[in-house]
Amino acid sequence: MKWLVGLVTNQLTGASVDDGRPIFLQIAESLEGQILDGSMAEGSQVPSINELAAFHRINPATALKGVNMLVDAGLLIKRRGIGMFVADGARGALLAQRRAEFQRAHVAPLTARAKALGITITELQHMTQEEMR
Repeated sequence: MKWLVGLVTNQLTGASVDDGRPIFLQIAESLEGQILDGSMAEGSQVPSINELAAFHRINPATALKGVNMLVDAGLLIKRRGIGMFVADGARGALLAQRRAEFQRAHVAPLTARAKALGITITELQHMTQEEMR
């Protein structure tokens, strides 16, 4: 039931299963978030499809689609007759993916704009350090 605490916490912090995006994506992202924050550790069992469906009041096929995205990505593994578990290395893989997305979405445009404004690497580093304090 530890997963339930993570799901409720995510919902209390603004992650809802009704924000205009496909529900199966929201389910996958919720599970990814729990893997990233450590509330669902590597090797731990993931809630069953029926548990996810009942908790979110959705069709089990929708929950399955979200979970299968993570299985296909190698983040979850299925153990026939036992359930699904967080794969070893899942957190590291997610962190690497999120960092690459961050660089593409934020760092690349930032550096392009800095170049256009004539900001040096040293100046940009100083600005970044100031913002991170």
